Amino acid sequence: MSGSGVSVNIKSRFPGGRNVGGKYSIGDHSVTMYLGEIKKQCMTLFGSLDGYEAMLRIVFAHELGHAEDPMLSELSEEMDMCQTGLERKRIALRIEENAWDYARNLVPVQDRQMMETVIFYSLEAYREAIALESAQEIA
Repeated sequence: MSGSGVSVNIKSRFPGGRNVGGKYSIGDHSVTMYLGEIKKQCMTLFGSLDGYEAMLRIVFAHELGHAEDPMLSELSEEMDMCQTGLERKRIALRIEENAWDYARNLVPVQDRQMMETVIFYSLEAYREAIALESAQEIA
């Protein structure tokens, strides 16, 4: 549906203990989906695996959003040159928002409410980190 040429890998767990459902690699233009992590996310957010297939579609659409983001290389370079942690966090949020904006066009209508919940919790940590650092700069 997306027309993407990205290659896709499937694994059970994300290495390193973080709960990451998918990861885009700009170096080899590939997406790796971590099915066990997506199951954990589904259980954490919704209390059951009833929506697992929708959750998988949502996370995959988000990773495709990274793969197809025409601004990703530029934003990644900007992030590497940031002078402050706050700048870095704002760019990271922008990268995530871009991917979610793309994903919204791919996810079926019946999954939209679930998707908005996933987006809210996905972006919450980025927004809280920005708010905290902004408050510290003001103080």
